[in-house]
Amino acid sequence: MRIVRFSKDGLANYGILAEEMVFPLRALPFEKIIKDEPALALSTVKLLAPCEPTKIVALGLNYRDHALEFGRPVPDEPLIFLKPASAVIGPEAEIVYPRMSRRVDYEAELAVVIGRPAKNVRAADAKHYILGYTATNDVTARDLQKKDGQFTRAKGFDTFAPLGPWIETEIADPDNLDLQCLVNGEMRQNSNTRNQVFGVFDLVAFISQIMTLLPGDVIATGTPSGIGPLRPGDVVEVRLEGIGRLRNRVVAEQ
Repeated sequence: MRIVRFSKDGLANYGILAEEMVFPLRALPFEKIIKDEPALALSTVKLLAPCEPTKIVALGLNYRDHALEFGRPVPDEPLIFLKPASAVIGPEAEIVYPRMSRRVDYEAELAVVIGRPAKNVRAADAKHYILGYTATNDVTARDLQKKDGQFTRAKGFDTFAPLGPWIETEIADPDNLDLQCLVNGEMRQNSNTRNQVFGVFDLVAFISQIMTLLPGDVIATGTPSGIGPLRPGDVVEVRLEGIGRLRNRVVAEQ
């Protein structure tokens, strides 16, 4: 099942996407799936980010090859940081290249969307707390990351957390999905989530020991090697097996 958020006539709602039709929901998808009428043609609505997280918990160095390209050791426990909810944008929305930075990078990632409150969850039970999966781009001002020595400014700009295009609820194995990033149609990253250091269920368990994960919260599970710069005018696309394509254009800050 594909869960979307969409806008129609200025109003936002959740829905179910099936065969190019969007069926509005009467309640939040974290509560109960109740379809409403009438169904809307996908071409007549605007897709938004598929959830509204209170926080995005992101992973650093969660692919061995990415740690290698940074010359960093593979962490012995998950290295987490936060991205603000204000950074979230949806598919086809514009990533704004901030004047403050001289190097902005793409980072294609699998995103986990939490379905119900999760605190001190065991890895064996983690799947019961997950609504589904989507794609994300952990956009990063690389020069500011190096300058600051930490991630908050570099990864926290508005528009630096594209999410979408929808939440896929029927992923059998999130730790075995092909993951790619293309810039202007050219392949830049090409990996599989099996190359993660820490798998999805272990991440949910680890993070929930530290903070309560709420419905709609997102875990961005890290990026493989092949990161590189973006420029205003570029079109960046994250592709995830079984989920879809998240496409955004980069524009200069006005």
